[in-house]
Amino acid sequence: MSKLFEPKLFTLIKSGISKEQLLSDIFAGIVVGIVALPLSIAFAVASGVSPEKGLITAIVAGFIISLLGGSRVQVGGPTGAFIVIIYAIVQEYGVDGLIISTMMAGFFLIVFGLLRLGNLLKYFPHPLIVGFTSGIAVIIFSSQIKDALGLNVEQLPSEFFQKWVYYFSHVNEANLYAVMLTIATILITIYSKKITTKIPGSFVAIIFITIIVQTLNIPVSTIESFFGEIPNSFSFSIPDIDFTTLHIYIAPALTIALLGGLESLLSAVVADGMISSSHRSNTELIAQGVANILTPLFGGIAATGAIARTATNIKNGGRTPIAGIVHALTLLLIMLIFANYAKLIPMASLAGILIVVAYNMSEWRSFVSILKGSPFDIIVLLNTFLLTIFVDLTIAIQIGVVLSSLLFMKRMADIGIETPTMVDSDLIEDYSDLPKEVSIYEISGPLFFASAKQYSGMIKELGLKSKILIIRMRHVPFADSTALNDLEQMIKILQKSDVKLLLSGVNSSVLKDLKRHGIISLIGSKNILDSFDEAVQYAKDTLTQIQKPKADQL
Repeated sequence: MSKLFEPKLFTLIKSGISKEQLLSDIFAGIVVGIVALPLSIAFAVASGVSPEKGLITAIVAGFIISLLGGSRVQVGGPTGAFIVIIYAIVQEYGVDGLIISTMMAGFFLIVFGLLRLGNLLKYFPHPLIVGFTSGIAVIIFSSQIKDALGLNVEQLPSEFFQKWVYYFSHVNEANLYAVMLTIATILITIYSKKITTKIPGSFVAIIFITIIVQTLNIPVSTIESFFGEIPNSFSFSIPDIDFTTLHIYIAPALTIALLGGLESLLSAVVADGMISSSHRSNTELIAQGVANILTPLFGGIAATGAIARTATNIKNGGRTPIAGIVHALTLLLIMLIFANYAKLIPMASLAGILIVVAYNMSEWRSFVSILKGSPFDIIVLLNTFLLTIFVDLTIAIQIGVVLSSLLFMKRMADIGIETPTMVDSDLIEDYSDLPKEVSIYEISGPLFFASAKQYSGMIKELGLKSKILIIRMRHVPFADSTALNDLEQMIKILQKSDVKLLLSGVNSSVLKDLKRHGIISLIGSKNILDSFDEAVQYAKDTLTQIQKPKADQL
C-alpha cells in the first residue's frame, strides 16, 4: 500500500534530478510564471476582489502545491472555475467570510486526503464534468461583457437573464474604445502563437494594449480606476474568527473543497496522460488543503490545480515540481518589481483575456460529442449545464451525481444485468498456444463512469507488458462517455509504447459509440474483429510480420 502522504518532489530528489532536467524545469517555470501573471490578476478581478489577491494566491499556493503535491508537473493557483463561487461568497459574506470559507475548505481537503478519497474522482461522470465546466465558462463570459463594452455601472444584476437584459438595453452606451481593445486582446492572445510560442499570447496582449492605452491616453477604465494602487508586498495576518458563527461557512467551504479537489485531480489526470506518469491523488488533496489554509493568511483566495498552466508547464519541458516552484518565485519577483505598472492595465484587456479563458473552458467539442451520444448522457449534461448557469454550481453537481446514478440503475435494469464485472480471460479459458507477446483481456459488463478508471488502469498495465493486446468485448452491452474518454486516453498511452490493440466481439450499439467518440479511427477499423478467433489469428499473423524483418536482419 502506498504512503498516505508522499510528495513527488521529495521522491524525485531522492532518486536524483539531472542538470539538464533542472535547467528545463527552470525555463518552464519562468514561462508558466509569465502566463500566470495576467490570468491571476484577471481571475481575482472577475471574482470581485482586488488584483493583488490573485498574484498572492499564485505565489503562495503555487509554491505549496508544487512543494507538497502528489503530481510531477501540477501548477497551482487561482482558476476560472472558482470565479463564480468566490464572487458569490464575497457578495454574501464579504472578504472576511471568503477567508474563513477558504481555510475551512483547506481542512476539508486534508480530511478527504486522509480518508483516501482521492480515487472518488471516478464517480463523477464525464458529461457531468463537461456540463458544469461549460456552464462556468458561460457565466465567466457573461460577467465580462460589462468591461468588454466599457459600460459604466457599479453593480450588475446577479441573475443570468437580468444581466443580459441590462447589456442589451444599455448597448448604446458602449465605449467603442473598450470594444476595440477587447477585440484586439482576443486576437493577439489567439494568434500571437503563429509568431512565437515562447512568449504567451495573453502576456503579449496585456503589455501591448496597456502601452497603447497609456501612450495615446485612450479614455477607458483601468485597474487603477477600479481598485487604486496594487501593493508590491504582502504580509502574514491571522483573521478574527468568531467560532460561534463558523457553521454558516460550512456550505461555501464544502463547495470550494469539492470543486477544488475535483479540478486538481482532473488536472493531474490530464497531466498523467501527457507525460505517461501517475500522480498520488491523496497526497495531492492534502497539499491542496495545506495551500488553501495558508494562502488566505497572506491575503490570497482559493486555489487549485490549473489545467492550462499545467499543460503549458509540460509543453515547455517541465517534468518535476521544481518548475511549479520557479513559477511561484517568478511571480513574486514580478510583483515586487512591476506591481506599480500593473495598475495601468485596461479592464477591457482583462475582459478579452477572460473571454478567451471562457472559450477554452467551454469544452464545446466534448459538449457536442456528448449531444450525439446516449440520451442518458445528454440528460446529465444538459441538466448540469443549465443548473450551473441558472441556479447554483453546488446544486448542479449534487443533482448531476444523483441523476447519473439513477439513470445508470435504469440502464442496468433495462438490460437485466445485476453485477458488472471485469475478468481477465486467462482465468476463464486456456490460451496455451498463444504467443507470449500477445495478451488478452476480457471486459464483462457495461463500461460506465464508476468502473472506467479501474478497467483502463488494468488494461494499460497488461498492455505495456505486451506487443499485441486483444480486448474481448462480447459481454459489453453499452459504454458511456466517461468510459470512452478513459479508453481513448489509455489507447494513446499504449500506442506511444508501440503496443497494438485489437478489439473483438463488439456489439453494434457499442460500435456506434466507439465510432462517434473517434476511437475506431484511433485504433483503425481493420483492428476491430467480429470474433475472438479472428482476433487471435490476426494477432498471430501481425506478430509474424513484425518478427520477420528482425529474422531477415539476422
